[in-house]
Amino acid sequence: MSKILVIEDEAAIRRVLVKILSEENDAYSVEEAEDGLKGIETIKNNDYDLVLCDIKMPKMDGVEVLEAARKIKPEIPFIMISGHGDLDTAVNTMRLGAFDYISKPPDLNRLLTTVRNALDRKVLVVENKNLKKKVSKNYEMIGESGEINTIKEMIEKVAPTDARVLITGSNGTGKELVAHWLHEKSARSSGSFIEVNCAAIPSELIESELFGHVKGAFTSAVKDRAGKFEAANKGTIFLDEIGDMSLSAQAKVLRALQESKISRVGTDKDIKVDVRVIAATNKDLKKEIEEGNFREDLYHRLAVILIQVPSLNDRRDDIPLLIEHFSKKITEEQGMAAKTFSDTAIKLLKAYDWTGNIRELRNVVERLIILGGQDVSEDDVKLFASK
Repeated sequence: MSKILVIEDEAAIRRVLVKILSEENDAYSVEEAEDGLKGIETIKNNDYDLVLCDIKMPKMDGVEVLEAARKIKPEIPFIMISGHGDLDTAVNTMRLGAFDYISKPPDLNRLLTTVRNALDRKVLVVENKNLKKKVSKNYEMIGESGEINTIKEMIEKVAPTDARVLITGSNGTGKELVAHWLHEKSARSSGSFIEVNCAAIPSELIESELFGHVKGAFTSAVKDRAGKFEAANKGTIFLDEIGDMSLSAQAKVLRALQESKISRVGTDKDIKVDVRVIAATNKDLKKEIEEGNFREDLYHRLAVILIQVPSLNDRRDDIPLLIEHFSKKITEEQGMAAKTFSDTAIKLLKAYDWTGNIRELRNVVERLIILGGQDVSEDDVKLFASK
C-alpha cells in the first residue's frame, strides 16, 4: 500500500486529486491537508511514499513545506502543483529536491505517470538505503580495546574531510575495513568506492588499470577504456598495497593528486577527476624510499593522515568479541545452528600467536564451527586449531 498526501488549499482541486488517485489504484491510500502548516505537521507524524504539494498557499507556501520536509524526511518524493504564474518557482523547487511538478488544471495522464514514476523512485531509494546498511554491516569494526577506539575516533574526525589517508599495518589486520569506514562516513558515501589491489596487477598493466587507455595504445587495446580513477569520480579510490606500485605509475598518481588530472595511456589529453585517495600498505615506505622503490614526494602527498592498524596480538582483549561476531556471521552464512565457545576455548585462543591477524582468526573460527561440537571446547581448539 502506497501512502500519498495531497497538500492543497483549494478544496475543489484537492477533492479532484484525491478522487483521481483513489480510483486509479486500490493500492493508493490518499490523505489530504488544506494548508502547508497542517501538511508539514502531518508529514512529521506519519510516513508517506509521496507528497503532492501546491506552491501558493496561506500560512506556509509549498517551497517552505518542501524545504522543511527535506530536513526531516529527505527520502519522500515531492510533486509540486503550480498555477500558470508559478512556472519559475516550480522549476526552482526541482533544484531544491522536488521530484517533478504538474500544472493546474492537472492533465490526467501526466499526473498519473508522474505519480507512478515518483513512487518507483521511492522504492529504489529505500532499496538502495537497505543495501547500503547491509554493506555497512559487512564492514563493521569490532572491538573495544584502546587501540581500536583510537582508530574509530580518528575515522570520525577524518572521514568528513577530503584529506588523503595512508593506512599501514600487517596483512590481515583490517586496513580495507578502515578504508570502507572512511568512505561510508564521508560526504562522498553516495559516490563509488573503487578498490585497486596494486600488488595483484602486473606492473605493465597498472597504468592502464588506473588511468584507462585509448584504442591502439597497445596490442590488446581494441577500444577506449576508462580507468579506475575515472570510475571513482565524485567518490573514493582505495589503493591497496601501494608499496608494490611501479615508479612510472607512482609518477602518474602523484600528478593526479597534485593537479586532479589524469591522462589515459596512449594520449596526452587531460581528464579532470574529483577523487578522494586512500592508500594502504604492509611495507615500511620510508625504507622503500631509501632503497629507491618509492617516491618520497608521493609519500608526503599520501600521508596527510597516518592510521596505523594494530596487529591482533596487540589487541588480544578484542578476541572474545571477534569470536562472537565471526561465529554469528559464519553460522548464518552456512545455514547452521548457532554455536557457543566455552570460556576455556576462548582463553586458549587468546593466548595464541596470531601472525595472520584477523583473517587467520576468522579462518580458525570457521574451522571450529564446522568441525567442533555444539559448544566449542578447549579440546576442539587443541584438535582443530592447534598452532
